[in-house]
Amino acid sequence: MSRVDIRVNVLEQSAQAFNQYRGLLFALAYRMLGSGTDAEDIVQEAFVRWLQAGDERVQSPKAYLSTIVIRLCINQAESARAQREVYVGSWLPEPILTSHHIEMAETAIKSESLSFAFLLLLQRLGPLERAVFLLREVFEFDYAEIVEIVDKSEANCRQILHRAHQHLDQHRKRFDVSCEQQTRLTELFLRASTSGDMQGLLNLLKEDVVFVGDGGGKVPIALKPVHGPDKVARGTTGGRRFFSPEIQARIEEVNGQPAIIGYLHGHPCGVMMCEVEGERICQIYGVVNPEKLHWLSTSSGLSVFC
Repeated sequence: MSRVDIRVNVLEQSAQAFNQYRGLLFALAYRMLGSGTDAEDIVQEAFVRWLQAGDERVQSPKAYLSTIVIRLCINQAESARAQREVYVGSWLPEPILTSHHIEMAETAIKSESLSFAFLLLLQRLGPLERAVFLLREVFEFDYAEIVEIVDKSEANCRQILHRAHQHLDQHRKRFDVSCEQQTRLTELFLRASTSGDMQGLLNLLKEDVVFVGDGGGKVPIALKPVHGPDKVARGTTGGRRFFSPEIQARIEEVNGQPAIIGYLHGHPCGVMMCEVEGERICQIYGVVNPEKLHWLSTSSGLSVFC
C-alpha cells in the first residue's frame, strides 16, 4: 500500500470516528448558541482540529471533541451577545425541523431543552454557566468530564451549576402539557388564523398571551413583543402575510414540538410555535427572517418526540 493510500485510509478512519459524535456535537453547539448555522460552523471547525490532532494525542474522542466545541461556543457566545445588541427587532433562535435531526430530541429532557422558551432562558445565563448546565443536566456528562472540558475544579463546576439552577428557576415556567394537547391547540390556532376567525382566536389565547416575532429587519413583523389577546389576535388575522392564500401552512415538528410552517412555492417562509398552558396558548413565537429558515428546508410530516 502506498503512502497516499495509507494517508487516505487514515483520514477515512478519522472521519468515521468523528461521525460517531457529530450529532452530539451539533446538539451541544445549537443549545449553546441557538443557531444551527453557527453550530454547524463550529462542528466543522472541530472536525478540522480532529484531523490535525491525530489518534496518538486523543485518549477520549468524545471528551476531546466536546471540549473543542464547548470552548469555541463560549468564545462565539461572547461575540453573539454584542451582535444582538444591534439586531433589528426581537432575536429568536433558528428553528430546526427535529423530525430530521432525531438525536436532537431523543429524550423528554432533550426535547424540552430545545423549546424556544427554554433556549431563550438559557441565553440569560453566562456562556460558562450555560455550558456546565447543558453538559450535566441535558447530556449527563460526569463531573470528571466537565472539569476537563471547562478547565475548572469540580467544586467550581458544582457551584456554577447551582447558580445556573437558581437563575433558571427564577424565570422558568413549568407546564404539564402533552404532545397531543399541544398539537390540538396548534391545529385550532392554525384553523382560526387561516379563516380569519377573530373570536375563535380569542377563545384560544390566555389573558397574558405574548407574541414575539423575529424578522431580522428583512421581513415585516412586530419589532417588539405584542401583549394581550386582542392585539395578538388582530395581528394574526390582520397580518395576512403568513396566512395568505398563496402560502401553504402545515403542522410539523420543530424544536421538539408541534409548530406551523408556512411554505411559499415549496420553500419555508416562516414558522410559528405556540406555548400552551392548560387549555390556552400563553406564548407565540414567529420566525420569518429568511436567514434563519435553513434548517426547515427539508419538509416532513409531524413526528412525535414530546
